[in-house]
Amino acid sequence: MIKIKDLLQWIEQCAAVIAANRDYLVELDAAIGDADHGANMDRGFQAVLQKLAQDKPSDCGVLLKTVAMTLISTVGGAAGPLYGTFFLQMATKLTGKAEISAEEWAAALEAAVQGVQQRGKAAVGEKTMLDALVPAVVALREALANDKPFAEALQASAQAAEQGMKATIPLVARKGRASYLGERSAGHQDPGATSAYLLLQAAADLWSGRSDSGRKDANKL
Repeated sequence: MIKIKDLLQWIEQCAAVIAANRDYLVELDAAIGDADHGANMDRGFQAVLQKLAQDKPSDCGVLLKTVAMTLISTVGGAAGPLYGTFFLQMATKLTGKAEISAEEWAAALEAAVQGVQQRGKAAVGEKTMLDALVPAVVALREALANDKPFAEALQASAQAAEQGMKATIPLVARKGRASYLGERSAGHQDPGATSAYLLLQAAADLWSGRSDSGRKDANKL
């Protein structure tokens, strides 16, 4: 079971891994976007940490809603609304729960990804964060359906996200700022898919007993 303290540790780990990869995310975004994804995400998660230090969440849903609303108000560009939607949909699934099962985590993640799809009007193959998120949910569901241990399912989910992230490199962007570049957007890894992968890898590392995600640079994988 994932307790509220575990969920809080995940958010703290997310903040750490985004901070560690801030410059790399900026570099990725400079190639096909506004060169601010890393700075925006880092600012948002640092604001989240400050907010959570002031307001102790009473349950998993309240915690994730706090994350969502803070990101929406502090992260610029498309990432704010999209990641805000991601965490808000997770919060809706987990409202009132002090601890959650592997199945509940999968259901919350699935709802989060569906929310991002609806908000961004995007699909897999369009060079967005969904290229990492959708395969991650599929892998997680398959692993749990095959009675794999939760730790193993989390790692499978993160690995699928990593593969999806790398698969964005040859794609031509169809959504967002990168789409303005047309064919020139091919050959570059999508920054949104990269940050999405980092968050899922943080959960896998934390909850499967590993502790290296905060020091892991996505460009070194």
